[in-house]
Amino acid sequence: MDSDLIPKPVNASGLWADDLHEGMAFRSSTYVVTEEQIITFATTFDPQLYHLDADGARGTFFDGLVASGWHTAAITMRLLVTSALPLATGIVGAAIDLAWPSAARAGDALRVEGQIDKLSFSRSRPSRATVLMSYKTENQDGDVRQSTSARVLAFRRPEAGD
Repeated sequence: MDSDLIPKPVNASGLWADDLHEGMAFRSSTYVVTEEQIITFATTFDPQLYHLDADGARGTFFDGLVASGWHTAAITMRLLVTSALPLATGIVGAAIDLAWPSAARAGDALRVEGQIDKLSFSRSRPSRATVLMSYKTENQDGDVRQSTSARVLAFRRPEAGD
């Protein structure tokens, strides 16, 4: 396999590395978190009381039902892929640093806002670029539920005939 091969698009109308630039801002649509989703996700992936039972969660650290941070991360990924930064070849992650300064709760309408901090095209593989971006997942009141810095891979638009 050619090490500089451009993968086929998974999103025909998505963005290519050529469409991106440093300082480029992006914002997603919103996603409303429900109690049912919180409990379903937690039952499978993070079965802790404050993610599973609203009554049982009273008096805990969160004093009520909250979404798992990993649930917030999954919602964030959905928003990035579907509306914030829909890359043509998908969001291929290389590294991530994330924090959950506050927990998402049922009724939160989450959105992602961020920017591209650095765009670096590879010298050895000119069809590839590394994209450093930072973004926040906020609710309708501007409360930051997740803060993220990520490094992802993007590809140049293929030339006609490729």
